[in-house]
Amino acid sequence: MNWARDRRLLESLMIMGAVVEARDPFTGGHLWRTSEIAKLLAQRAGLGEETVFAATVGGWLHDLGKVGIPDAVLLKRGRLDEEEYAVARRHPEIGRAILAPHPLAGLVVDTVAHHHERWDGDGYPDRLAGEAIPLVARLVAIADAFDAMTSVRPYRQPLDVPTALGRMKAEGGRQFDPGLLDAFAEIAEAGLLDHIVGHSGFERPLVLCPHCGPVIALPRSAKAGDLHHCQSCVGEYRLEAEGLTFVATATGRPARGGATPNLAEVDEMLKALEGFLRRP
Repeated sequence: MNWARDRRLLESLMIMGAVVEARDPFTGGHLWRTSEIAKLLAQRAGLGEETVFAATVGGWLHDLGKVGIPDAVLLKRGRLDEEEYAVARRHPEIGRAILAPHPLAGLVVDTVAHHHERWDGDGYPDRLAGEAIPLVARLVAIADAFDAMTSVRPYRQPLDVPTALGRMKAEGGRQFDPGLLDAFAEIAEAGLLDHIVGHSGFERPLVLCPHCGPVIALPRSAKAGDLHHCQSCVGEYRLEAEGLTFVATATGRPARGGATPNLAEVDEMLKALEGFLRRP
């Protein structure tokens, strides 16, 4: 494996994923959380290092196809109607098409295409069932669903971990691979997800916009006094230290820039993956 070449290729994919996340103010940190949860689940399930690597990358890239979903659907504050939901459901197929010509497609294309399949065959886009669903897609499906349940959404507050886990257990053998779900429950019940839920990176709790509510994913370099902005209302705010985290205080000024992908987070992820990329 050519490390320098493949690092650049992987970086190109991960930046596309970060662009998708930058568009949606309610999903700050979702890629990192899904990636970390999928990695922990693969490790707990006793899977090999190559699968752990694929789960880590697949968790970051699973929503790549949302780059092709219109803002009117992707950024809607309420629940989607039937027609809008049909549009949103196209993102796995869009992601598959985007990845098809990429040299690293084989690493993640199955995960991008099939993370919304269900164990009982009632998912999409191809209605695969059971072990016909690629293994890493089954891992990421659990991580993705859990993060969605425990994150702020425009139409609801996040569920706590026990409530979310209870709902997921009810879907074992229906929505989720029952064996992997058992392994996931062990992780959650042991408190091994506490540093991930409500965070956008290691030791980086999410901050809420004081005006409109979406979460704000802060960079690792964030410190008290820094000026940031909300991607939703584009209001400027100043960070104030509060214990181990920050609160956002409005400055009363509009933001000076628009939403941008978190390239520092991409770089951190690539550094964490270098051990895999350097292997012959």
